[in-house]
Amino acid sequence: MRWLPLFILGVWLSGCPIVRADTDTVLVLPFFNESGAPNIDWIGESIAENIRESLSAQNLLVLTREDRLEACRRLSIRPNAVLTHASVIKLGEALDASQVIYGHYEIVARSADSGASASGQPGTSAADSAPGVAPRDSVRIAARILDLKHTRQGPEFEEIGALEDLASLETHLAWLSLQSLVPGAAASEEEFRRDRPTLRLDAIENYIRGLLSPSPEQRHQLFTQAVRLDARFSAPCFQLGKMEFEKKDYSVAAGWLEKVSHADSHYFEASFLLGLCRYHTGDFSGAEKSFEIVAGPLPLNEVLNNLGAAESRLGSAAALDNFRRAAEGDSADPDYQFNIGYVLWKRGEFARAAESFRALLDRSPEDTEAVFFLGRCIKNEGPRPGDPRSEGRERLKLNFEETAYRQLKAELESKH
Repeated sequence: MRWLPLFILGVWLSGCPIVRADTDTVLVLPFFNESGAPNIDWIGESIAENIRESLSAQNLLVLTREDRLEACRRLSIRPNAVLTHASVIKLGEALDASQVIYGHYEIVARSADSGASASGQPGTSAADSAPGVAPRDSVRIAARILDLKHTRQGPEFEEIGALEDLASLETHLAWLSLQSLVPGAAASEEEFRRDRPTLRLDAIENYIRGLLSPSPEQRHQLFTQAVRLDARFSAPCFQLGKMEFEKKDYSVAAGWLEKVSHADSHYFEASFLLGLCRYHTGDFSGAEKSFEIVAGPLPLNEVLNNLGAAESRLGSAAALDNFRRAAEGDSADPDYQFNIGYVLWKRGEFARAAESFRALLDRSPEDTEAVFFLGRCIKNEGPRPGDPRSEGRERLKLNFEETAYRQLKAELESKH
């Protein structure tokens, strides 16, 4: 984990209230399918995803789905395998989790003749994708919290209701989990539910099947269908925005990222990516606003750098301060040194700019662009309008290390 300057951590600690669980890290596993009904394993992933997302949005340290999948790969555990108690402990210990949330579910048919034929096609509902299962059938969910930190089994929660009310059942389980992990500190259930709309069952199914699909084309189709079925669904908007960003279709990506809810645990990452999209499409004022949204609660080096880049393109004097703040967080990063030198060069402060470029070249002598600008500084040659070699050369950062930042912040908080 990288080092972060104390003044940045001070901004966080003084300006961002956080629900804490004594720096515990939480692992949420997919719930096991104990029903005889086939093709409904997505429900177990959905329960886990809702709980993980809800706890993350409350600023608990929750391991990502990608972390879990990587640990399963290293331990040769099938991602959707029914785990023994010993395997649950092994997986939790491998990820250094303090608390593990896991459980099982089963479908209780409303009547013997309920159900529909299977189709297995994107956009279908649970009733269509599993023979003998109908939305009005009941689903019984049992959840447990395993406290690995104190080596004890925590409480068990059980929910039962109509399958079509799955979103509401999952949200209640998430709230109960939060109450157990942070006794007395969690919001009331009414407040907790306020930012979590009760989503359509078929929209949830399409989203989860999208997460599980190995095909980018099918993921895109399923995520798009999820939003089409329920426009309030923030999570697939983030996934679609990220997919389009990776394809460098910045205008389309921005349209999706703008729809990510403030209550979504990915909101700050979405704002960071939106800032990059706006920057690449020439909307530097919009990029500045997006990066400012993130820089307040998450003054990460990369956020401050990109904010400085947007401000530099706008001709703002604040750019240099933000580049310097980024460099204070990681003085070894050549991009931060380059941006400092570049802004000073644009301002005609050639001697100071040269110092930054020389410091960069001491670490990265192969940086030909820094050599070019150092030469311009030595000759006291400033910007030339229309010169592609010297206009818009600010360097951006694409990494977004929110999780590492939160972990370090929590560790420091626990020592005070």
